[in-house]
Amino acid sequence: MATINPHGNAKTPVDLLITGGLVLTLNDRDEVFSVGAVAVTGDRIVAVGDASALLGALQPRELLDARDCLIMPGLINLHTHAAMTCFRGLADDLPLETWLHEHIFPAETKHVDEDNVYWGTLLAVAEMIRSGTTTLCDGYFCEDGAARAVVAGGIRAVCAQGVVDFPVPGVPDPSKNLETAEKFIRRWWGRSPRLTPSIFCHSPYTCSGETLRRGKALCLEYGVPFQIHVAETSGEVEESLRRHGCRPVAYMKTLDLLDSGTICHHAGWVDGHEIDLLAGFGAAVSHNPESNMKLASGVAPLPEMLGAGVRVGLGTDGCASNNNLDMLREMDTAAKLHKVHRLDPTVIAARTVVRMATSGGAAALGMPNDLGSLAPGKKADLITIDLDQPHLVPLYEPYSHLVYAARGADVRDAIIDGRVVMRNRELLTVDLERVMTEVRRIAKRIRP
Repeated sequence: MATINPHGNAKTPVDLLITGGLVLTLNDRDEVFSVGAVAVTGDRIVAVGDASALLGALQPRELLDARDCLIMPGLINLHTHAAMTCFRGLADDLPLETWLHEHIFPAETKHVDEDNVYWGTLLAVAEMIRSGTTTLCDGYFCEDGAARAVVAGGIRAVCAQGVVDFPVPGVPDPSKNLETAEKFIRRWWGRSPRLTPSIFCHSPYTCSGETLRRGKALCLEYGVPFQIHVAETSGEVEESLRRHGCRPVAYMKTLDLLDSGTICHHAGWVDGHEIDLLAGFGAAVSHNPESNMKLASGVAPLPEMLGAGVRVGLGTDGCASNNNLDMLREMDTAAKLHKVHRLDPTVIAARTVVRMATSGGAAALGMPNDLGSLAPGKKADLITIDLDQPHLVPLYEPYSHLVYAARGADVRDAIIDGRVVMRNRELLTVDLERVMTEVRRIAKRIRP
């Protein structure tokens, strides 16, 4: 707990006090307060500790009663294509190549524009806040629409303009793909404290080596993350060996793409050498088990990556390949998938998965000093989970409950950047009825 009001009897004013719940800090000491509180001033946490002590020392302008709740850091969704909520359920039960080339790419060509991206992303923002996500890492086309939605919806985000070497929505001339991406960064840099612009080069098989090098150079110039799909399928590995004579991560090394500012999405088919490269260069990985399972892409070597010290966070991917953005469901899947795959119930413990969804994501984004745990000085991004429900009683071990029993609908309140954006399940930043109406309108155009 931070030292507040060390002398005298006058209470220290704070903006917000979330009090009375079980506080899971996920800090370096793994502190838990059975009846705890979190104090917020501005956009930062100023104290975490015992509820009675903080209530005695602080004078909050606003009080959020979290009795019968668990208070914890907001979840970080490390891999999304948020606007693809518009394609939820459009093409299911198909192989990845068929799904992508015969259904998703054609639908995007016809129906993706900035307006649709705005409404699709705003729907995703609402879904994510309501299921406990306070930060998302996104990449798509016409990403100005996504950035607008993020700012309007009150969530924290890394938003990346998508880059490929063929015509796409918003960039009919692929020779201008990186020019468009750089303009996006310049347009949104510094516009909101919750938004970080970025570049997402789709993959090593849709971008030339020159595009990848130039995309990474721009990210280094502006100090923003570089995102890329890597080794998602066995077919991608075979193609890389055929075209480049090496596996995808090794190919990235030859292009100088690997460093602490690179986020590799999926990494489902990396071998031991590639894992060592990721760890040695400090590159991060997003693990996306539900999307990988649905597209039958394979099972990532998560235990080996974690064992090697790779920074791994958890992501849902887009709604066209997952169908939901519920990070609590993703946590459950991540824990169980590797147990059954390895025939070992001790693999990927619940506590490990919770950290992947919080501090792991923060580290992957290069934001470990701001996000991922509840501690004085960190950003005030936190959620409460209603424990007063049949499927959450009794409570012996909070990490186990979060992974194996809780679900997105159990999230009661959400605070992002010190602002209450959902109170008692009511979204305060998004007109949900209008957003759903707009997305239904878009869907009628996609499939009349």
